[in-house]
Amino acid sequence: MEDLVEYAISVASNKGVDYAEARYVDKSGTQVSMKNGELQNASILKDSGVGIRVLKDGGMGFSSTNTLNKSEIELAVDVAISMAKSAGKRRNSPVRFSEEDFHEVRYEVNMRKDFTDEGLDTKIDYLKMVDTQVLETGVHVPMRFLSYGDWIERKMFMNTEGAKVESVIPHVEIMYNLVVFEDNKMEQAPFVTYAFTSGLEKIEEEKPWEHAAEDVLALRRLIKEGKAAPEGKLDVVISPEVAGIAVHESVGHPYESDRIFGREAAQAGESFVKPEMLGERIGSDEVTVIEDPTLPNSWGFYLYDDEGVHARPRYLIRNGIITEFLLNREYAYKLGLRSNAAARAVNYNREPIVRMSNTYLAPGDHSFEELIEDVKMGVFIKSFNEWNIDDRRYQQRYIGREAYLIENGKIKNPVRKPILEITTRALWSSVDAVSKDVMFYPGTCGKGEPMQGVPVWMGGAYARLRDIVLRR
Repeated sequence: MEDLVEYAISVASNKGVDYAEARYVDKSGTQVSMKNGELQNASILKDSGVGIRVLKDGGMGFSSTNTLNKSEIELAVDVAISMAKSAGKRRNSPVRFSEEDFHEVRYEVNMRKDFTDEGLDTKIDYLKMVDTQVLETGVHVPMRFLSYGDWIERKMFMNTEGAKVESVIPHVEIMYNLVVFEDNKMEQAPFVTYAFTSGLEKIEEEKPWEHAAEDVLALRRLIKEGKAAPEGKLDVVISPEVAGIAVHESVGHPYESDRIFGREAAQAGESFVKPEMLGERIGSDEVTVIEDPTLPNSWGFYLYDDEGVHARPRYLIRNGIITEFLLNREYAYKLGLRSNAAARAVNYNREPIVRMSNTYLAPGDHSFEELIEDVKMGVFIKSFNEWNIDDRRYQQRYIGREAYLIENGKIKNPVRKPILEITTRALWSSVDAVSKDVMFYPGTCGKGEPMQGVPVWMGGAYARLRDIVLRR
């Protein structure tokens, strides 16, 4: 496909564009699902095409094709140029990109246990292991939906400024959705996922079947022993899972520069953050939030973004201070900065827009036990079933799934559905201690028009929040 990508750049240059880029993407893989021990679906996936983006006469245009020949590539270039010219006539100011250093590079994530060498039977066996271990707990789990997926994403990116980036990244995941029903009461572990950019070795190391068994045992204990959560002002310890959804929703999204400048207002929402807030305090000294696509084997892994910019860790908050936004080249130019490689597209037929990758609360210097031992009365929220946040990413609500009472430094009985309602600033300002332990949880982050759902990790450390109002 290198010849076709080069051809797209050549055609666009010859037609007098100010800038052009072409991105070839090929995805191939398998998908298997099972419900209550019975195979539901087994699919082979294959998709490929080229996306082309240009700047011309102050506007930006994008087009794509999955018919991979020169005549269709030229047609796609013409459509992108036409769109750019039309957009340029309607803009108050021209689209400009930041100046960047570009490379010619190829990188690949190696698989120690290559899933393309394995048949469907092996992949189905992973799901059977989850189902078997759940049933062996003796817990009544009448609904067990399980899925396995893998795919390899191959990319080739070039632009008129000298970038040439080729990548090969494998993805593998196992998901389970389990409903426990005992004593005429129901609890659910919905859509718990273990996902990596790796081969099957990371699945086998993580052993999701063991986690599934632990989850249903915890849900049964919640049904049988759970009590109402305490209300009022108290201390709350949140797990990496809860910290992860909080940093994703209340830090990652509002720090996306396209939201800050209003592009996403009618699509995925707005942001309470303004450009002049760089350098402003938003949390306690204990709070550092990092956005890092370069984490090995992470679900949101990449070394170069979909504008060809070399990726690095982004410190959105450092010791409570807002220090960086998520930037692509367009919004970096508006701020007089360099891009920090936050441009991502889910496939060849989507334009790259500002996205998260792996967002997490950075570790501190406490053990988990130290976080708990200083709490006289509080709640430990280990996992969540529900979250809500407003369009500006400021008012938010998290409802715990597995949670426990803390009394005099000891974890006691399970509590049912503690509700944490809080503003972004109050949440991060209340953190007085963060653990050394870090864990990550995969997700699919949706944004854009048409919608793009990109793989991300979220997580980080355990955190202690002082004097928080908890509801039930």
